[in-house]
Amino acid sequence: MTDDQTPPTPRTLPPVSVTLETGPADAGSIDDLELFYARRALDRFRTLLGRQGLLDLLAPDIEEGNAFLRECARTSGGSFKAGTTVLAARGLGSGAFLAWMDRAFAGDERALLAAHPEHYVMGTDSIGARVVENIGPHVADFYMGGWGTDQLAWAADADELLPESDFPRKMSSNLFLADGTVGGRALIQFGDTADGFTANLTVYFPRTCPDEVLDHHLRHYAVEFRNWIVAAAAARA
Repeated sequence: MTDDQTPPTPRTLPPVSVTLETGPADAGSIDDLELFYARRALDRFRTLLGRQGLLDLLAPDIEEGNAFLRECARTSGGSFKAGTTVLAARGLGSGAFLAWMDRAFAGDERALLAAHPEHYVMGTDSIGARVVENIGPHVADFYMGGWGTDQLAWAADADELLPESDFPRKMSSNLFLADGTVGGRALIQFGDTADGFTANLTVYFPRTCPDEVLDHHLRHYAVEFRNWIVAAAAARA
């Protein structure tokens, strides 16, 4: 190319899209079909591996993820940063939803796991409500404690606490490792509306955790609680 030549303009290709016109009897998009098959495959692998099989498979990842949370807690000196996801549910009251959640944590692990692809273990044991799931890119094994009507001391002073008159159903929890390290907190608040309820879901992580970890969990909340709400409504029928 000589100095007076203009470089060629890169060719811009048109975007490609594919739509389903005819074929399957059920309505829905190709994305809907893929989601169904992905969920079915995931449920198959979870069932075949079982709880202990999943724990054994994920042991190295859990060790790394718990070490990450432990280090974030150490370097944060007890300070946390918060983020909140807000969901609007219609067709179901918060009381019915929370009753379903209580029953699920008491013994329906499969329903709890089905709400998110990155749920690996969920259920209650002698320490508390055990959860093995992704925290950002990390897999962590932690417990939730303090669930119920009595709020933990930190929750009573939280900036994110909403008026009792509008959000009477509240649950707060530390998210702690088996060694007692507090790697996060949760404050979830529910208020009924004329046609359903609002879920105000706040998560706290140690201040030195990367912001992407916090943002991940706000997306995680949206997926899991939407699916739990839908499951609770289906169980009512």
